Amino acid sequence: MDRHRTLLHLGQQLSAATAAGDWAALAAINTMMGATLPQLAAQGAWLPAERAALAALRELHLAAVAKVNGAAAELGQHMHDMTNNREGWLAYALDSDNVPTGT
Repeated sequence: MDRHRTLLHLGQQLSAATAAGDWAALAAINTMMGATLPQLAAQGAWLPAERAALAALRELHLAAVAKVNGAAAELGQHMHDMTNNREGWLAYALDSDNVPTGT
């Protein structure tokens, strides 16, 4: 297994999934990294180019984690806001049942 090429490929996949906000792909890539990196490490000492690719992959992973955490916080805030405004939403929905639809 060519470690340098594998690391670059993982980095490209991770970068694309992060940019697209593709959470399912990010989860799959994270799982793949968890299985692949120990196998790569077991091949022996890292060459300088491989170390550089590994460091770049680490930075991409940190950026992906930050994006996921930001999206999770945003979703949590949205859910909190919806919970706080639940009575208003229910009143609006109940009132909407009384409005003629024109059909």
